[in-house]
Amino acid sequence: MFWCAFVVLFLALGNELHLSHTTEVSVNSTENKLCLYANLMVNFSVTYEVGVNKSETVLFVLPENVTTEGSTCKNTTSTLKLGFGDWHSWVVEFTKDNKTYQVDSIVFTYNLNDSSVFTNSTSNETKSVTTKPRITNVGVDTYYSCKSENVQRVESVTQTLYDVTLQAFVTNGSKSDTDTVCAADLTSTTVAPTTTVTTTAAPTSTPTLPTPTTGNYSIAPDFNSTACLMATFGLRIGFKQGDKVETINLVPSATNVSGACGVNSSNLTLTSDTIKIMFTFSNDSKKFHLHALNVTVKPATGAAVVAVNTNMSIWAAAVGSSYMCNKEQTLTVTDTLTLYTFKLRVQPFGVEKGEFATAEDCRDDTTGSWIVPIAVGVALAVLVLIVLIAYFIGRKRNQGSSYEHF
Repeated sequence: MFWCAFVVLFLALGNELHLSHTTEVSVNSTENKLCLYANLMVNFSVTYEVGVNKSETVLFVLPENVTTEGSTCKNTTSTLKLGFGDWHSWVVEFTKDNKTYQVDSIVFTYNLNDSSVFTNSTSNETKSVTTKPRITNVGVDTYYSCKSENVQRVESVTQTLYDVTLQAFVTNGSKSDTDTVCAADLTSTTVAPTTTVTTTAAPTSTPTLPTPTTGNYSIAPDFNSTACLMATFGLRIGFKQGDKVETINLVPSATNVSGACGVNSSNLTLTSDTIKIMFTFSNDSKKFHLHALNVTVKPATGAAVVAVNTNMSIWAAAVGSSYMCNKEQTLTVTDTLTLYTFKLRVQPFGVEKGEFATAEDCRDDTTGSWIVPIAVGVALAVLVLIVLIAYFIGRKRNQGSSYEHF
């Protein structure tokens, strides 16, 4: 029987999560020597049924309380098995030849009967999805290293791996000092973000960057279809690392767009070299709203900053219309990450002919639109009052003059 010791650096607070962590696991052999090592981050996104033709999307991460029962180390095969929550597990299978080893598969198993994760699920099944990530040709006696995101999508499940360090078939009982770097890290080009750094500012301090460029984003079911989700906005992200606050603008021309449209849940994912953000929208057949946000920022230095909030109810409008807010909006995702949107308009459901439907304005816009009419009305009322007062004063004087005449 193998046993393991693990250290997980994780911060969670209710439904609102801020993540800048690693899950570090060491598996030892019967000789009490290290035989398998992992240090990585994993995010999960699962869409599940909550009613007839209704679905929800839940976002969660590899949590602190994991078990490693079932992890094994053999001569040519190894298994890393992490169990967590109510019968959920994440299993990585390794195989080795003479000079290299690889990951053959990753099996993610989730229990829809776990109401703490899958609220209002209509199913109590335990489901599994299998992926085969491109983690191959890792030299024996080296560890696999990949800072870039590795996104695995199967059916209704998306798994995102990043800041990955893996070593199977460890020799001499200690992790290697030599790495095999993933192709994505070797070939990626980093676009230097424009940032401002303030050492004393709060995370939500007013950014000083130029207004971000407005981007137009849309999702279509296939290449021959019109859009089923449309959005346009400028986006800035403010995030805190230690005692420093940094801000970064999303550059539309350097951003890839992906997503999916559902009956009751739709999502939009925007990915650049430094930012990845997924918006998840829900509707109750009458109104839609932004339900969840998953944001990853990769600073020029330091660890990636990840923020997840799955308990949101903003940007609400009637299904069949769009939501619009031209003014700058400040959205606090977590206590260390804030979004700023500019000239926002979004419609995640009921798009027809690739055009936005009639917009419902945000409260700020609506309030602003009444300022001028109210001011004009008050001015007119004052003017009428002045005229009436002048009229009565003049009339009284005329009457006084008439009495003196007689």
